[in-house]
Amino acid sequence: MELADAVAEYRRATQEFLDAAALADEASLDRHAEHAWSARQVIHHLADAEAQSYARLRRLLAEPGTVIQGYDEAAWAECDALGYRELGVEHALGVFAAVRAASADVLGRIEPADLERQGVHSESGSYSLAQWLEIYTRHPRDHARQLREALAS
Repeated sequence: MELADAVAEYRRATQEFLDAAALADEASLDRHAEHAWSARQVIHHLADAEAQSYARLRRLLAEPGTVIQGYDEAAWAECDALGYRELGVEHALGVFAAVRAASADVLGRIEPADLERQGVHSESGSYSLAQWLEIYTRHPRDHARQLREALAS
């Protein structure tokens, strides 16, 4: 896939998640499919995941060979102080939208050769910018589907 097409897909994935989140209202945010996160938890997870992705993208570009730190997303979701079960979602959605827009701006400036830039992920080893782009294009789509399932419960 051409870089411009990949960036366009990244942008479409952003909108797909925002469209799914727009289906939620306060009364439906705590719905969830069996053994799955609630709509509220999914939205908070996406905000935190995108904050991680924002830093990862910039580190891959500016610091070749950098260590990309993994994190325990389930532990974050269970951490009461982070409020995944109680906090409103307005700020989380704002973070998601702003971070994705800023990263899309950066992606619009890179060259195809930049996709080969590498770091080392603390959990999975070699990690390229091409992998980053694939992962963070798929991630909001996967969670948009999870969000729609939660809201339908």
